[in-house]
Amino acid sequence: MTESAEKMSRRDQILQSLAHMLETDPGARITTAKLASAVGVSEAALYRHFPSKAKMFEGLIAFIEETLFSRITLILKDINSASERCEKTMGLILGFAEKNPGMCRLLSGDALAGETDRLRQRIHQVFDRIELQFKQILREAEVREGLLPQRSAAASANLLTAVLEGRIRQYVRTEFATKPTEYWDQQWAGLKLILLQKKSLAMP
Repeated sequence: MTESAEKMSRRDQILQSLAHMLETDPGARITTAKLASAVGVSEAALYRHFPSKAKMFEGLIAFIEETLFSRITLILKDINSASERCEKTMGLILGFAEKNPGMCRLLSGDALAGETDRLRQRIHQVFDRIELQFKQILREAEVREGLLPQRSAAASANLLTAVLEGRIRQYVRTEFATKPTEYWDQQWAGLKLILLQKKSLAMP
């Protein structure tokens, strides 16, 4: 293994251990001493890969962004229907959250109490980017599909994003007992009716 590959492997190991600690110790404050012990290295070795705990959290947030938005890009490439695009994107994010409970503590802000404001802003940016994606999907649909939203694209995008945030926060609040995808099929059916309707033909 090359030195750079070994370094990357250790970085990944640190981030995986951090995510695991966030999952298995809900409510507990993560310290570099605990993390170093979990990884099996000294704190000094930990800092050779990440200069601060904030940078470790940023590494996890970057992983979340890269994973979600690379897959959303594929959804947009393969699917034309706005309704299906929104459904698949919502399902993707909720499914990712369910499989990565530790990262939900970051997304909900639960793990960031006492951390730097920059980290909270990074989480805001993730959800702002998700909301913008929904807004673009819905605006395109008005033109391409003849869909008439019952409210503005901005309002509908905000509602979808709020639902995602709520399900993720509920997952964390219940210590991962209430799954983000629970009842999702029924809930999406209701949201779809609220958000979109076909333009009706004008009567002669």
